[in-house]
Amino acid sequence: MSSDTQSPPPTYSGFDRMPVDGRWRAGKASSVNTDVNPYTGRQLTEITQAAAADVDAAYRAAERARGDWAAATAAERAEVFVQAAEIMSRRKQEIIDWLVAEAGAIRSRAEWEWMAVRAVMLEAASYPAHVEGRLLPAALIEGKENRVYRQPVGTVAVISPWNFPMQLSNRSVASALAVGNAVVLKPAGDTPVTGGLLLAGIYQEAGLPEGVLNVLVGKSGEIGDPLVTDPRSPVVSFTGSTEVGRDLARKAPLKKLGLELGGNGPLVVLDDADLEQAVDAAMFGSFFHQGQVCMATNRVIAHRDVHDEVAERMRARAEQLRCGDPSDPGTSIGPVINSRQLDSVLDKLSRASSDGAKTLCSGEPRGPTGQVLPPHVLTGNNETPTAAEEVFGPVATIVRAEDEEHALQLANDTEYGLSSGVFTRNGERGLRFALRVRAGMTHINDTTINDEPNTAFGGEKASGIGRFGGEWAIEEFTTDHWVSVQHSRRQRPL
Repeated sequence: MSSDTQSPPPTYSGFDRMPVDGRWRAGKASSVNTDVNPYTGRQLTEITQAAAADVDAAYRAAERARGDWAAATAAERAEVFVQAAEIMSRRKQEIIDWLVAEAGAIRSRAEWEWMAVRAVMLEAASYPAHVEGRLLPAALIEGKENRVYRQPVGTVAVISPWNFPMQLSNRSVASALAVGNAVVLKPAGDTPVTGGLLLAGIYQEAGLPEGVLNVLVGKSGEIGDPLVTDPRSPVVSFTGSTEVGRDLARKAPLKKLGLELGGNGPLVVLDDADLEQAVDAAMFGSFFHQGQVCMATNRVIAHRDVHDEVAERMRARAEQLRCGDPSDPGTSIGPVINSRQLDSVLDKLSRASSDGAKTLCSGEPRGPTGQVLPPHVLTGNNETPTAAEEVFGPVATIVRAEDEEHALQLANDTEYGLSSGVFTRNGERGLRFALRVRAGMTHINDTTINDEPNTAFGGEKASGIGRFGGEWAIEEFTTDHWVSVQHSRRQRPL
C-alpha cells in the first residue's frame, strides 16, 4: 500500500522536516524548534515549526486519505504494522540512540520503550480483524432487523508528551490507524523526533499511504487550539497534565476525548509484605526515568511496623545509584528533561523541607547542563508537597500509615487515580485492598509502573478519561452506527 509519490523521510541520523500529505517539508511558522540533548546541551536538529495553516493542510490531507485507508482490507492494514515491527527490530540501535539522546533516557529505559512500541505495533496488527458489529432483534417493530456497525471515527488528533515520547504517541497512533482512521499528530516540543518524526518515518517505510499520518511540530500556543477545535477531528487523544486536559475539555466540549493525565501513584506496603520485593518495586517506581513517568510511585505508604525499615532500605539503595550520562550503560539516573522541569522539582523539594519533611538522601544538580538531579528520599505525610503533588522527578516520599484502613485512606486521598500498588504476602488481602483503591490500575506485589498493550490502561478522577490497549483501544477510536432494515411492510399510524 505504499505510494511512489511520497518523498522519502530524512535519514535516521537527523530530522529537520515534518511529514504533511506525504511530503516532508518545513512548517510555515517564523519560529524554529531547536532540539537539544538534555544531558550535553548539544543540538540534535532544528525544525521550522508548524503554523495554523499547516494544521489545515494536515487535516485536508487526512480527510482525503482516510477513505481509501478505511476501505483497505484487514489484511492490508495489518501488514503495515507487521512491517513496522520488523523495521523496529532492524533499526533497534538507532531508535534507542535517539531515545537516549533526545529524551535523556538511560539505556535500559530506552530499550524498554523500544520494546513497548514494537509490542503495541504487533498488538495493533490484530485490530483490523477484530472490529465487531452486532445484530439485534427488534424490540417494538415487526419485521425489523437492527444492525450496529462499528466504524472508524474519521481523523484523530493525537497530542503526546515528552517523557515516553515514542510509546505515548504510538499507542494512540497505532490504534487509531489500525481501525481505519487517519491521524494528525503533535509531539512534544522537547522530543519532536522520537515523539513523531521518527515514528512517521517508520510507518512510511512500512507502507502506510501518504496523508494517513501527518505530524506537526509547533508551539502549543500557535497550533494547539486549531488542532483540537477543528471539526474534522471528532476524537482527540491527549496525554499530559491534568491542567491542560481540563482546558482541552473546555475548548472541545462535544468531541470524544481520550485523556491520560496526571498521577500521584501510591505504593502501599502492608505489615506482612516481603520488604525486599517491596523496596525493589518502590525504587523502580520512584526513580525509573528520573521519576518522569505518569505511573511513577509518588508516595510509598508504609505500615507503621515496617515504615522505618522501608525508609532506611530506600535511603541506602538510593545513595548507591549512579547519576550522570544516560548513554553510559552504568548510569541509573540521567537528566531531567529541561530546566523548567528541574526548577519545578526543586521547588517542591524546598517546600517539603519547609513543611517539616525529613530528607534522608539528596544531592545538588550536576552534569554539563546541570539537569542531573541525584535521587532524593524523604519521609513526610500525605500533605507534604512531594507527596500531595505530582513531582515528575527523582524523588520518593515515604508516608507512615497506622494500619491497613489508614493506608487505604491515604492512598485514596488525592485528586488523581491513575496507577497504584500494594504489597502483602496474603494474595486475598491484597485483592480486597486493590478493589477499594480508587484508581484505574492497581498492581498486587508489583510496582506502580506497568504497561501491557492488550489490557485496559487508564485512570480515574483527575487522571483521565478512557482506556488504551486491546479491545478498549478499538472502542476508543471507532463509533457505533445503527442501521435498521425493514424486511416487511410496516403499519404506521399516520
